[in-house]
Amino acid sequence: MIILGVDPGTIIMGYGVIDGTDDKIDLLTYGAIRTKKDSVIGDRLILLYRELNKVIAKYKPAAISIERPFVAKNVSSAFAVGRAQAVAILAAANAKIPSFEYTPAQVKQRVANYGASSKEQIQEMVKLQLGLREIPEPSDAADALAIALCHLHEMHLNQLLAAGE
Repeated sequence: MIILGVDPGTIIMGYGVIDGTDDKIDLLTYGAIRTKKDSVIGDRLILLYRELNKVIAKYKPAAISIERPFVAKNVSSAFAVGRAQAVAILAAANAKIPSFEYTPAQVKQRVANYGASSKEQIQEMVKLQLGLREIPEPSDAADALAIALCHLHEMHLNQLLAAGE
């Protein structure tokens, strides 16, 4: 199953594409879509949408997993991430691909088996699970790969639970 993971942001949107089965995970690509910080938000959102559509068209994922914004201290930052999240959901819907949203704690739990893992621990787990020599850069891309891995592990867990019923 090909999964596109998206780490939403209006300045940098990370993405990672994996192809996973029950016993094997292949890395297909990862990267970041960058916008100009000083450009109008509408222009940034259009760029993110167009570039994300190119990734979808090239890799044809069966699912898109997206990180939900974390609202804590900086509400305006969470709103900006929410806009980028909406762009990813729209791109998925436009391509008729199901999208799934995960909180940062869910990603940490599925990727590292510990919901309070540090960013560095998650990046190391991404490197290990994908058999990489280095942690993917930029960190937004590593985060997107973690989100894709989260969905793969979630689907595997759901299959195990369904088989046990």
